[in-house]
Amino acid sequence: MNTGRSTRALIILPAVLVLLTAVFGAAAEPASGLASLASAGTENPAEAAAGWLARQLVDGERFEVEFDGVTYPDQGLTADAVLAFGAADVAQEFAGRATSWLASPEILTGYLGSGTESYAGPHAKLALVAIAQGLNPRAFGGVNLIEGLQALRAPSGRYSDRSAYGDFSNAIGQSLAIISLVRAGENVAAGAAYLAGSQCADGGFPLNFEQPTCASEPDTTGFAVQALLAAGHADQAGAALDYLEAAQRDNGGFGGAGPTEPTNANSTALAAQALRAGGRDHAADAAVAYLTSLQIGCAGPAEQHGAIAYNGTGFEVSTATRATAQAVPALSGTGLLDVDNAGDAVAAPVLTCTPPPSSTAPSPSESTTSSTTSSATTSTAASSTAASSTAASSTATSSTATSTTASSTTTGPAATATTTSPAPHAGSASGLPTTGASTRLPLWIGALLVLAGIGLALVARQRTPRADAER
Repeated sequence: MNTGRSTRALIILPAVLVLLTAVFGAAAEPASGLASLASAGTENPAEAAAGWLARQLVDGERFEVEFDGVTYPDQGLTADAVLAFGAADVAQEFAGRATSWLASPEILTGYLGSGTESYAGPHAKLALVAIAQGLNPRAFGGVNLIEGLQALRAPSGRYSDRSAYGDFSNAIGQSLAIISLVRAGENVAAGAAYLAGSQCADGGFPLNFEQPTCASEPDTTGFAVQALLAAGHADQAGAALDYLEAAQRDNGGFGGAGPTEPTNANSTALAAQALRAGGRDHAADAAVAYLTSLQIGCAGPAEQHGAIAYNGTGFEVSTATRATAQAVPALSGTGLLDVDNAGDAVAAPVLTCTPPPSSTAPSPSESTTSSTTSSATTSTAASSTAASSTAASSTATSSTATSTTASSTTTGPAATATTTSPAPHAGSASGLPTTGASTRLPLWIGALLVLAGIGLALVARQRTPRADAER
């Protein structure tokens, strides 16, 4: 019995199998571990938008903002993304990573405030994130967000910042406070009464409290409606919904106030959430139709598929991230009162784009070359101050910015320089054909054959003097 040859086989064959597994596994695994979570296809607009948003996260866990060449964490936008993933019932792996990042001590204190600084809006938003993720808002990263938020309620019922830099709390933060506290089982009577008392004569709500002139805006009203419904203020919510329907434009969209007055995705998304929550389905459907008209479909670049552009002038990733984060709940029909992570899929889906059937079969010579893909017509994206969407407040702010500004961080305004990309296309699953054959499979097969041949050759070799000695 040639035990030397058997021993050699036992050594060589496992080694060959290991090499085969390594080659095949490396070919099958994406370059990034998180990339494998994007393998699911979808034709659902909300899922496709959430999937695109997840793939924009830095290291799969956070958003950042740049100002004067310095990068800062963007806790507000990251929190919005977590809520968007919950609304679409996808990307839970990313939602969990982002939530863990938000709960890390340095990120948490930088957003909520520390020492003598404490901000109402961030407490409210993170409490909502914790609840939506099935976590305890009274023990989030070692912080009791509910207690901290209640400590910021003034005798008037207003949730106010405690800061050496001034009180920058506003109606959006007030609304988020009411929603999160209701979901946490807390009494919100005083806070809801204060919010209801700020309603303008036309039924809408202003961003800033106690101003000489009450100026309604759709963005703030979108949050306020959801808060009023949560607190049982049906009459005030009804008047606010009437205001939103009257403010809706012919294309179904909404604009904000000041520089955000032109029709845009952010204002439309927040209004749509409120309209759906209030049972104004016809108006909500029209708003969603406007949002889907801004969604990048299969005719656009693959890396943009599913994203929601800020407006119809073109795609800019700097504004699309926030527009998409706020559009997802509107597209899914899930408001802030209901968002959770129950049953959410782990992966971040990719928009399914099926190539159209070919009318003629390619010739043998054609099949060996890559097809030429058609490209979408590009248009110059208008750089709008309304679309900057990443303006972050300083540490003095409450971090409860409107839909077209970043929720506050410890930073200053973000840079608005962006790159120009093709104009958006409707999110249809049909679009550009998939062209160009992949070379990976032939390489895998070749590697397998070579390695297998080496193994078999070694096993089949004639005995050598060393083999005889080892018998």
